[in-house]
This record gives sequence, C-alpha cells and structure tokens, in this order.
Amino acid sequence: MAIIPRDFRRVIIAASVGNVIEWYDFYIFGSLAAVLSVKFFEQSHPIAALLSTIALFTAGFLIRPLGAFLFGWMGDRVGRKYTFLITLSGMGLGTGAIGLIPTYESIGLTAAFVLFGLRMIQGLCLGGEYGGAITYVAEHVPDESRGYYTGWLQTSPTLGIVVSLAVIIVTRTYFGNQAFDEWAWRVPFLVSFLLVAIAIYIRLQLQETPIFQEIKARGQMTRNPWKEAFLSSNIKYILIATVVLIGQGVVWYSGQFWALYFLQQVSKVDPLTSAYIVGAALLIATPSLIFFGWLSDQIGRKPVILGGMLFAAITYYPLYVWLGTVTQPGNINYPVAIFIIFILVCYVGMVYGPVGAFLAEYFPGRIRYTSVSVPYHIGNGWGGGLVPFITSSAFAATGSIGYALIYPILVPAVCFVLALFLMPETRKISIWEPIEPRLAS
Repeated sequence: MAIIPRDFRRVIIAASVGNVIEWYDFYIFGSLAAVLSVKFFEQSHPIAALLSTIALFTAGFLIRPLGAFLFGWMGDRVGRKYTFLITLSGMGLGTGAIGLIPTYESIGLTAAFVLFGLRMIQGLCLGGEYGGAITYVAEHVPDESRGYYTGWLQTSPTLGIVVSLAVIIVTRTYFGNQAFDEWAWRVPFLVSFLLVAIAIYIRLQLQETPIFQEIKARGQMTRNPWKEAFLSSNIKYILIATVVLIGQGVVWYSGQFWALYFLQQVSKVDPLTSAYIVGAALLIATPSLIFFGWLSDQIGRKPVILGGMLFAAITYYPLYVWLGTVTQPGNINYPVAIFIIFILVCYVGMVYGPVGAFLAEYFPGRIRYTSVSVPYHIGNGWGGGLVPFITSSAFAATGSIGYALIYPILVPAVCFVLALFLMPETRKISIWEPIEPRLAS
C-alpha cells in the first residue's frame, strides 16, 4: 500500500506555483483582449475586432479537451510529473512568443493567424495541466483532508488572474498608457519566459506520486487509458462529472471573468480602474476556495458544490444590476463594487474549492489523469469558456444585462437539477487503498 509522504505540503506549494504561472499565461490574453484586438485585427469595425479577439480567447478554451485527451493519456502511461512539466513548458513558450509577434500593421492578416496558432498551443497545454496538478496533489494528501489541501491548489487560477492584473497594472503605470498601448503591452507576455523558468526549476525537484509508483510497481498500469476511460462503464462517471463541471465552469467564469468584461464593456470603467477593483475582490475572496474545500471535508462535496450553483443562478441578475449602478463613470463606489465581486467569487469558491477532491475520488488511479482532465476541460473549456463570448455578444446585440445573463443563469440552474439526482457523494472514498472501490451510484 502506498504511503503518504511527509513533505506533502511542499508538494502542494510547488504544484500550485506552477499552476498559478500557467493560468497567468492563459489569462493575460483575456485581460489584454481590448489591446490585442487593436494590434492584431483590422480596425474598421472596432466592436467586430474586439469580438474577434474574444472569439480567439474562447477558441483557446474550446481546444482544451483535446489537450486533456492527449496529455491525459501521457499522464496515465508515462507519469504525472513529466507530463505536467511538458504542459508547463509549452504554455510558457506559447505565451512568451505572443509578446514577439509583429502586429497587423506590419504583416497584415498573418499576425492574426500566428496569434491563433499560439493560442491553440496555450489551450492544448492547459488541457493537460489541471488534470496533472490536481491528480498530483490529491495523490499526496490524506483522505480526510483532501478537500482542504486541494482547495489550496484551486486558488491558483484565481491567483493567476490576480498576477496577470498586477503585471498589467505595474507595466501600464510604469510606462504610461500611451507607451503601453504602443509597445509595452508585450511586456506581460515576455515576463512569462522568466516565470515559467522558475516554475520548471521548482517542479524538477518533485518526485512522482506514491500512488502512481505503487500502481507501476504492482504492474497495474493501464495499457490504453482512452479505451479504459471512454469505452467502458467508466464513461457513465465521465458524463456525470461533465454535468457537474459544466455548471461549475459557468459559475467560475461568470463570477470572475465576466465581472472584468462587465466593468470595461458595460459600465465603461477604464482598464486600470477595473483591474484594481477586480484584483482587490479576487485577493479578498481567494481564501473562500480553501474554506469551501475544507467545508467539503466536513459535510461533503455535493452540498457545497450544488449550493454554489443554486446561489449563482438565483442572485446573478440582481448582483450584476447592482454592480452596474455603483460603477457609473465618474461616480464609482469602490467598496461596494469590490464587495459585489467578492460575493461572486465566493460562489466560485463553493463550486470550485471542493471539485478537485471530488474528481480525484471519483475515478480509479490507473486512469485518473485522463478521467479527471477530460470532464474538467469540457466543463470549464466549453461550458465556462463560452461565457465571455456569449455574454459580451448578447450585450453588444441587445444592450440588456438580462439577455447577457441568460446563459450564466440557465446553465448552473439546469446542472444543479441534474447533479441533484446524478452526482454521488465521494467524501468517504479512500484513494490510498490498493484496489480502489468503484462507486455504487
């Protein structure tokens, strides 16, 4: 039987640092969507150019399940550690290179195609990163506190956004708005080369997970993770997990990412001020991911995750209307605006804090990397990733917050009802047993 290593807290920190940097890479693109639309697309229709950039941002999400599919196979066949070293390296190179591309003004439409290619590399690599990180952490920590410890890892996407906003604020403040819009927008992308080098160094110090080593020593490794995960009874569990993850993904992006788009596109708050507001709210609310992960260790994964979906579906409309009233240009109520986004991010904490533990417990070790990665990236990549594009397009077409919020409200509501009947409770499942029990329901 595999033994829990004593230094598992160091493992969590190392995995989380890499994860923060990888999410920084992915979100720097979205945070600079307005600038990229000017640099890489023809400007006769500025709204069309912005929507093209948001569509490109969304395309990075849509390809994530393919990355999950490819790197999931590698993670279950080769190992957790080396696979998420590869994804981290690819993400860093893909992001840093965006800072080196000539603009539309220099090379015309080729600029947009190169940007698209690099965005696809980002999406593929992120598709392999999360499943590796969550599997890696889950396979190091005790059963009774898995929600708490994986909750620390779950803070990394939120902190990735904070780091991306912080780098943008510092760069914009240091160089000034004019220089930033002309050329200094490249700096946040180029910073990625340095950050990824640090993360790779940290991760090279890590060992393979005890559970994977045990599976390998016992000769229980899967020969074909795809066949075992998708062409067996396991497909039922993949589909149920996908329902849960779609609801979770939409809450995640509606609460964090559309809040930024809302301030900039609906309330017309300038980029620097909106970055301050969202960044402050994210920092204050980030501990909620750890808290709700811990709470799921006490009362179960299911009530916490489903509670987040329900609260989001019921309160999104009044919260966003309220946010609109307190962020009028020239009359911004900063404490209230930050408080509203804090509430939105607490919903993220409810659905996202415990979900890593749920996924790790729901699938057997020999196909865990694949089985965790694919539903996660369908839910977050497709379900959640469409939020910025659908909400922004709906608002641009109608000018109505109500129409813009139909998707963010309807999807969590439907997933809540389905998951109420389909989702099992996994809190009592031990992943340290040599032969892992399959769930009855």
